[in-house]
Amino acid sequence: MTAPGPDVQVPGALQPVRRLRVATVFAVATVAVVLLAAVHLTQGTSSVNAGDLLRLLVGQGTDNSANVLIASRLPRLLAGVLVGVALGFAGAGLQSLARNPLASPDTLGVNAGAYLAVVVVAAFGVSLPVLPAGGVAFLGGLAAAALVLTLSSGGSSGPTRLILAGSAVAMALAGVTTLLLLLYREETVGTFAWGAGTLVQTDLNAVTQMTPSVAVGIIGALLLAPKLDILALGDDTASVLGVHVRRVRVLITLVTVLLSAAAVTVAGPVGFVGLVAPVLVRLIAPLVPGLLRHRVLLPLSGLAGVLVVLCADVVLRALLGGQAGVEIPTGVMTMMVGAVVLVWLARRYRDSGPSRTPVGAGSGLRSRRTFLIVTVVLVAMLVVAGLLAMLTGDAFLLTGDVVNWINGRSGRAITYVLDQRLPRVLSAVLCGAALAIAGTTVQAVCRNPLAEPGILGITGGAGVGAVITLVLLPAASIWLLSGVAAAAALATFALVYLVSWRGGLSDRGGGAGKELSTDRLVLIGVGVSSAASAIITLLIVATDPWNVSMAMTWLSGSTYGRTLPQVLPVAIALLVLTPVIVHARRELDLLALDDDVPRILGVRLERTRLLALLCAALLTAAAVSAIGVVGFVGLVAPHAARALVGGRHTRILPVAALLGAILVSVADSLGRTLLAPAQIPAGLLTALIGAPYFVYLLWRTRVPNR
Repeated sequence: MTAPGPDVQVPGALQPVRRLRVATVFAVATVAVVLLAAVHLTQGTSSVNAGDLLRLLVGQGTDNSANVLIASRLPRLLAGVLVGVALGFAGAGLQSLARNPLASPDTLGVNAGAYLAVVVVAAFGVSLPVLPAGGVAFLGGLAAAALVLTLSSGGSSGPTRLILAGSAVAMALAGVTTLLLLLYREETVGTFAWGAGTLVQTDLNAVTQMTPSVAVGIIGALLLAPKLDILALGDDTASVLGVHVRRVRVLITLVTVLLSAAAVTVAGPVGFVGLVAPVLVRLIAPLVPGLLRHRVLLPLSGLAGVLVVLCADVVLRALLGGQAGVEIPTGVMTMMVGAVVLVWLARRYRDSGPSRTPVGAGSGLRSRRTFLIVTVVLVAMLVVAGLLAMLTGDAFLLTGDVVNWINGRSGRAITYVLDQRLPRVLSAVLCGAALAIAGTTVQAVCRNPLAEPGILGITGGAGVGAVITLVLLPAASIWLLSGVAAAAALATFALVYLVSWRGGLSDRGGGAGKELSTDRLVLIGVGVSSAASAIITLLIVATDPWNVSMAMTWLSGSTYGRTLPQVLPVAIALLVLTPVIVHARRELDLLALDDDVPRILGVRLERTRLLALLCAALLTAAAVSAIGVVGFVGLVAPHAARALVGGRHTRILPVAALLGAILVSVADSLGRTLLAPAQIPAGLLTALIGAPYFVYLLWRTRVPNR
């Protein structure tokens, strides 16, 4: 076969391997791993230092040095190596499977599924040995990955849809996990820190038992490497060349999930290593021809994974001390690095897949009569939901009790109960309406039916502000807590917006330099939210158990302890901002179509976008600061409204607000009643209610692989 001419572009996965350059890269990476491992062994909480370990190496060390090395430092190092190799291979395999540089065990929900499966077993009091625990993690991760890949058309529909599908599925799974952690605190003790990915090991048991599984995964991935090279040409070309595409996809999914599950079993879900490691390899690929051949890419990604894990662990203990390596999960550091890489990748990639279809597409037109009937029915449902919320809880009341309370004739006990419930009911109703209106606005501006306010980083920023307040001032008033949370939310939104806008890539490309890419806005928001989650985890695990409980409750979205003055900011935000958004309803209709129609009709695109997103951010910040993080309301309510009354925002906005208010109110009532006197945070129940609808939505709008 003749070599391609100078004008023929050979795909990276099929370029000839320059063996000397590739060997040099492997040698440099190996030396870097060895040096990092040497530094890693010198760190710890004991007084054993590098000199003691060197003397031990030449046979002159003490028994104490040997015990520290064998019982603590060597297991931690080997765990880091095993996890790094497994996640590096898994990340490279998943990116090749999805042909998407944003794919990883995190973005495909594999880690979240594996973590949930392990927590479910622990919550029921079952203590499994390492290998069965690995099997449970494998099944959980496999189910999550299969769901995300199915919903995102195998990842081929573009990075935005893949990330949103993975993030939403992971958020739903995380909601269930958090619920189990709150309800079964004794059975799941210690799993919160482990859930962020920790290398702390008491022996070599987990490493030695998971090593064969990792070896099987590595061998399987390398055997599939030639087929992955051909698959990079596209499914049709690969089929013509004799590759059974579906079989290869299934096999690489099984292999990568096996590797991810083994890593989760050893150290918990260490975040974003599978994303960062292959990216590091791809960065130097232009300098080394053949580096993207999978027989080279896969093992080099494994080495890069080891470098990422060990470097994160070394930096963590170097900056915060040896004790921090025990208390603070290494996964926190890798999540921060991964979030930066995700933001960087988001600035380079844009989506033009099916998720960018107009949000009103397929919603059809509805008559005015239909709109009026729907509105009246929803108002009645909201009144019923509010009344039931006042009657139910740890003590059940009668309608007559509420009537007497309104007229000032109720007894002291009933008056106390209803005085406590009224602020909770009002906060649930108002925050639900605010989140729904914000979600409707975000979906219209981003022209993305899978978007919701949380993707702008608002809830993550509010969470960081609130947890910092709880850590520094445990006795802080709710006004201070809410104020700091709202300020942090707005600051985070400003950061996401500026980073997304700067750089000059419009939705249509061409380097115009003056437009916001809404796809980039979504992806950068996800990255910033991931960084916020890492910071929150870092703050929580470094504080006392009381603060952990408070922070987890707030982050789960709870109306507990609310008073009427605390509801006031949300009411003010709705009164001031809702008319602004309603006034811009025509512009929202046009923005939901494309960029060209608004320009032709004289709409100032960037100004309108910024104003609409700012209103959505303020509404979300007010809601989050009042009751904490409540997910899926801003996603589900606009879709349900669109299905009921069509695609015009003059009708969507009021219907979505009513639906959001009903959803949060019902979730709060159920959370106060189901396990009374114990309470389930409303945010967890909205996630459990909203997740199935979101899965249905993704399934309905998916594009089958061809």
